[in-house]
Amino acid sequence: MSRDVNPMRPYLGRLIGVRDLATGIKLFQIELLEDEGRAAFADIKPGQFAFVSAFGAGEAPFGIASAPSRTPYLEFAVNALGHVTFSLHALDEGDPVGVRGPLGNGFPMDRLKGKNIVILGGGIGGAPLRPVIQTILDHREDYGHLTILWAARSPDLLVFKEEFDEWRSAWATDFHVTVDRGDEKWTGKVGLITQLLEEVNPSPENAVAITCGPPIMIHFVFLTLKKLGFAPEQMLTTLEARMHCGIGKCGRCNLGEKFICTDGPVFWQYEIAEFLEGFL
Repeated sequence: MSRDVNPMRPYLGRLIGVRDLATGIKLFQIELLEDEGRAAFADIKPGQFAFVSAFGAGEAPFGIASAPSRTPYLEFAVNALGHVTFSLHALDEGDPVGVRGPLGNGFPMDRLKGKNIVILGGGIGGAPLRPVIQTILDHREDYGHLTILWAARSPDLLVFKEEFDEWRSAWATDFHVTVDRGDEKWTGKVGLITQLLEEVNPSPENAVAITCGPPIMIHFVFLTLKKLGFAPEQMLTTLEARMHCGIGKCGRCNLGEKFICTDGPVFWQYEIAEFLEGFL
């Protein structure tokens, strides 16, 4: 974040879109109202995050779920799990919100150019991976083959379903989806994302795998990727934590000597391997 003002001050924004994304999850589209705020978020990277405020209730951190190549607005997937998120869910289009950021390191998209990319999203963990997918699709000639593996505990928890057709039909792209448990309407694959990963069996040659989801999923995805021949320097993830300040001062999100908010939230597998079990 490159600005000289107080990094704890949120920028004023307005909700211009709210829609259901999955059961208990809404997608918020926010227009920043201050010139300074628009400038700060003009060049956001996939994988960065921000704190969103429901005035009178507090703020909470969320991965940015949109790419600047697709929209001038900010999009966040919000799961109603606590006081702040329930307060956000109670807001309507036109209501004011605060946005503090952008924060974190983001995915090294330039370093990934020319690579075959394997993306593995689990549940709402797919939200910070969506801008990675959008960036690759919008600059398709810069990247190699794209393989997307998408999963959720149940069909009603799959996020961005309305974009599946775009992903499935994109050039040099394979798209696969699975759920842990199906329902009476589900006709697709049933099983864990690690089972799907073994079935698809992507080649590690000139490849990088990127994953986000619950810590237990990340742990076993890494183990499965290793089994398939991926090296630690070919595996990326983005972590979530109980962040409070977002600028490495409060110490709530430490991972050994690293802070998820400033050193991450994006990490290579070899950077966090010895600490990942602490999240399980």
